[in-house]
Amino acid sequence: MRMQSIEQGMSTAYYAKHYGEQPAVIEADRVTSFAQLNARANQLVRALRQRGLKAGDAVALLCSNRLEFVDVVIALERSGLRITPINTHLTADEVGYILDNCEAKAFIAEARYAVQAHAAATSAKRAEVKFAIGGDISGFEAYEPALQSCPDHDIEDPTLGSRMLYTSGTTGRPKGVYRDPAYALPSVMTSVELANSSGYQCATGQLHLCAGPLYHAAPLGYSLAQPLLAGVGVVLMNRWNSEEALRLIEQHRITHTHMVPTMFHRLLSLPQEIKDKYDLSSLQFVIHGAAPCSVQLKSAMIKWWGPILSEYYAATEGRAVSVTSGDWLRRPGTVGKPNPLEHVRIFDEHAQQLPPNTAGTIYIKAPAVGRFNYFKDNSKTASSYRGDYFTLGDIGYFDEDGWLFLTDRNANLIISGGVNIYPTEIEAVLLTHPAVGDVGVIGVPNEEWGEEVKAVIELQVGVLGSAELVAELLAFCKEHLATFKCPRSIEFSEKLPRLDNGKLYKQGLREQYRAAIANK
Repeated sequence: MRMQSIEQGMSTAYYAKHYGEQPAVIEADRVTSFAQLNARANQLVRALRQRGLKAGDAVALLCSNRLEFVDVVIALERSGLRITPINTHLTADEVGYILDNCEAKAFIAEARYAVQAHAAATSAKRAEVKFAIGGDISGFEAYEPALQSCPDHDIEDPTLGSRMLYTSGTTGRPKGVYRDPAYALPSVMTSVELANSSGYQCATGQLHLCAGPLYHAAPLGYSLAQPLLAGVGVVLMNRWNSEEALRLIEQHRITHTHMVPTMFHRLLSLPQEIKDKYDLSSLQFVIHGAAPCSVQLKSAMIKWWGPILSEYYAATEGRAVSVTSGDWLRRPGTVGKPNPLEHVRIFDEHAQQLPPNTAGTIYIKAPAVGRFNYFKDNSKTASSYRGDYFTLGDIGYFDEDGWLFLTDRNANLIISGGVNIYPTEIEAVLLTHPAVGDVGVIGVPNEEWGEEVKAVIELQVGVLGSAELVAELLAFCKEHLATFKCPRSIEFSEKLPRLDNGKLYKQGLREQYRAAIANK
């Protein structure tokens, strides 16, 4: 097959040679072929080397979904450099922290983020090499001229690079998830296997729609690395818009995409005339994850798009399980069955393995090669491991046949009167009400019970909050949930603090409402 070129981090070079005119990146009206992408990556490698970077050095990237983001990823994959993409919504101080913490020797930033980039670079002295994309940033060299001054033929000494992504940072400073560069080859081979299982086929007209920000682990892996490894081009969305996603699917005859459950909910919330307006028959494979997906929500998506959904349970730290639509329809709610079974275990607080249908903390077996650690944080690393297994802090259980079901995260658990209450169950019910656009369920202090359940709701467009609607929603919950799980109070919010990787920022939500109660 083409394994040798892939193992060298040069899969783009292979497709440039054999399928050079095939589209690799489509960004609005800018179409870049595999040959052009390969040439740009070679130029960037040489530009960085001319400025003193060598294999093992780190490069930080602050950039939206555009061609240059892909340039950087491909260039670093073949040059032995380590990439750290940075969330574009972070403040200058937060960008500066990651830039310094990851020990970046080069910083590549888009001009639209000039304020954050300039301030961050001032506080991160290691980053002596600085490129500005798409405009000027004070103290930065222009990106495009730097590339165009370098030869574009394949570099003579390709070496696999690596990635160090940072966790979402919902509790304290974000942490870099670091693996020894020796893990790079197994990681690429895993991506090849996943790409094959997704049904990608080069030069058949397939295209992948990248609907999420590439600085997050899931879009970077599922919406960029895997399709490009298979020779399939990527259509980039710069920001999520439900109808625009449908339009792009129809326009480009999209065959593959990666989404998160909030995208599903917003697509389903579109008026029926909008949903009927677009031809989605080209879709072949839709993978989703990053946040829990309720049975009701996923059932509605499968009814609309067909049994083409594949779900995974994973994070930056590692992958656990996945499930096809067929298996999920036979066991609604499961996220998959570990293979082998011992890859995932459920432990209680005393490190005892739990029997089927008993919820506990989910632990995933670390790979034999490339065990992760949190960069410069040995205590957090140690607290995440139990022997050869690590946890993401999620709660779940196995059924009698070994299928895994997620319940919630330990940090989100509400304990009221000594009873454990899982917010995702309540959120899943409320999301089925036609007035609810988004919802976060949290625990707030209660003198008698310790905590009580509060639902914070973002209403659908055009729906107005009222005391009557609160009463209707409370009654709706009582119809579908045990009384002890029902919210004691409901409040409406103009916009919930949901991260663009699909996860609700529950720590901030809890702090906001607990502070309000404390100040009464």
